[in-house]
Amino acid sequence: MSQTKTFILPDLGEGLPDATIVEWFVKPGDTIRLDAPLVSMETAKAVVEVPSPVSGKVLKLAGGDGDVVITGTMLAVFEVDPSMPQRAEGQDTGHHHGGAAHTGDPAPGAADKVVASDDGGVIKDTGAPAPTGEVRSDAGTVVGAMQSSDAVRSEAAVAVGGVKAMPAVRAMARKLGVDLSRVRATGADGVATMDDVKRAAADGSAKPGAAGPASVGATQVATSGIAAAPVATRVAPTSEAAQRTQLSATGKPMRTQPPGVSASGQPEQLKGVRRNMARVMADAHAKVVPTTLTDDADIHAWAHGNDMTVRLVRAICVAAKAVPALNAWFGGDNLTRTLHPHVDIGIAVDTDDGLFVPALRNADVLDARGVREAITRLRMQVEDRSIPSSELSGYTISLSNFGMFAGRYATPVVVPPCVAIVAAGRARHQITPVLGGFESHKVIPLSLTFDHRVCTGGEAARFLRAMLDDLGLPG
Repeated sequence: MSQTKTFILPDLGEGLPDATIVEWFVKPGDTIRLDAPLVSMETAKAVVEVPSPVSGKVLKLAGGDGDVVITGTMLAVFEVDPSMPQRAEGQDTGHHHGGAAHTGDPAPGAADKVVASDDGGVIKDTGAPAPTGEVRSDAGTVVGAMQSSDAVRSEAAVAVGGVKAMPAVRAMARKLGVDLSRVRATGADGVATMDDVKRAAADGSAKPGAAGPASVGATQVATSGIAAAPVATRVAPTSEAAQRTQLSATGKPMRTQPPGVSASGQPEQLKGVRRNMARVMADAHAKVVPTTLTDDADIHAWAHGNDMTVRLVRAICVAAKAVPALNAWFGGDNLTRTLHPHVDIGIAVDTDDGLFVPALRNADVLDARGVREAITRLRMQVEDRSIPSSELSGYTISLSNFGMFAGRYATPVVVPPCVAIVAAGRARHQITPVLGGFESHKVIPLSLTFDHRVCTGGEAARFLRAMLDDLGLPG
């Protein structure tokens, strides 16, 4: 009798309750081998590949591309093939599913047994223990069975439909409407890179359905799992918009119906980064008591070529040293405060996917060049979604330079456990009184939001004053 295996979505190491399907590498009826790529999933911080936990036939998959799957629910169902390689019974896969089914938790009613299987079952004590001093076979990784060692392991590009690309590259291709089978790959061993995809999107050379051999194109599209339907979906609004007019048949202006009667557009489920952003902002709103101070930093003394973001980082570090209370974390549940001797600044990076906040580590010991290089590296990693998840948390204070787009002052959101965030608005010139008359000085509008549960108004004002004084220096 054949054995079926239900594989539930593991905790992908982000601490998030769900993940979004980017691309399946198989379809129902296919045969897959143990640890072969099963699906790429997008979380709030990365696109990761989930390997198959068994060898066998794929019976069922949870949803299609773009669907959200809840952690701990069914991801796929397999018919196990005993003639193919399988993971040894009792071998820890490292899958973590949340709840009480983590490796090492006692199973209900059987405290001497361990729950570690993909189905949440109990592993029978049938295997012999590993010899003393022997390296165990699994390092307890999030997905798949990785061997314990000190070696650095990197994600490998997977060939699907004859095209080799990293999961993040595939996700970007889908987002930009690029057919990977038509992209000119410039990476090592014929791997399509992020730059290849962006270049193809810019010049329009790899759009789905572009000119090319019909039979080959159809085969590649079917194999890579890129359906033709989404193309039609994107074209339809354009043709519909072309039929719309501002005037009715009588030549009078058209009127739209009230929102209560009908609504245009289609509700869209938040996914990935935006989904996590919604949760984080709601949590911050519920837990923080925010208060905002604003002022203008006079930068009239700056020499030509000063880097505004670098100067803002330096000013925050100077202020954090003068008033440590704002370079801190606060535990609201147990009312504990942690003052940090170092300054790790969370730099807000705006993207089409949503807000990322990578950490600029040890900003207080970096010179101007080091700060600029680090910020540039972080922004590039955010853009191509290669930034490690560890670099998106753990900062001690935040900076939002929203003024590069528009706006003067703001009420930026403090995200726990941090207690403060600095926001810089759009620089402008203003008339400033000076001895003997008036001058036009360039100023930067600053907004400082702090958690008033743990920071006093005096501490926040002194912090802002220290920033203003440093920003007023020539260099």
